[in-house]
Amino acid sequence: MKFAVFASGNGTNFQAIVDAVKKGEIKAELVLLFSDNRKAFAIKRAEEAGIKTLVVDPKSYTNKQSFERDVVIALKEEAIDFIVLAGYMRLLTAYFVKEFPKKIINIHPSLLPSFKGMEGIKDAFTYGAKTTGVTVHFVDDKMDHGPIIAQESLKILDSDTLESLSEKIHKIEHRIYPKVIQLFAEGRLRIKGRKVEILDAPQFF
Repeated sequence: MKFAVFASGNGTNFQAIVDAVKKGEIKAELVLLFSDNRKAFAIKRAEEAGIKTLVVDPKSYTNKQSFERDVVIALKEEAIDFIVLAGYMRLLTAYFVKEFPKKIINIHPSLLPSFKGMEGIKDAFTYGAKTTGVTVHFVDDKMDHGPIIAQESLKILDSDTLESLSEKIHKIEHRIYPKVIQLFAEGRLRIKGRKVEILDAPQFF
């Protein structure tokens, strides 16, 4: 199977995915890094790994659907089977999701449905939550909403700072996201309403 990663920023999760592909832990072909931000460091990571990049600036379009239509055309030209969001800071529309039904996954740095949005780690920390974590889920056209595939929790210690908590969260992300991608590539994820069944899988999480 062929897949693309979408990233808007630094790309640490993208790097973890690249490393997992190289190690054979993800048995699928990573053919493209897409970004909506020309300054994203993820682009440099892709170039260094020899992975094709595509940058499309949404500011060049009069509306979101025109922007997404061109992205969809490019993805289909590459015969992309599924999409992995890794720090992609743009909400996908219903149009885009319908073009790749049940074939888009995302990782979010909180235990959804708590602390949705761009600042999941900071929001949990400043709220005074005792527990947070990481969620991997299928993507629909609502923010951080689709069926949950996997979650891992993490206690927020009194000694934690926002920086130390962020580091712990990222370590979890980098460990579990490649495992979920491999499960998807193997066809072992089955959506049943709001739930996702993992077929014949060891207890990764």
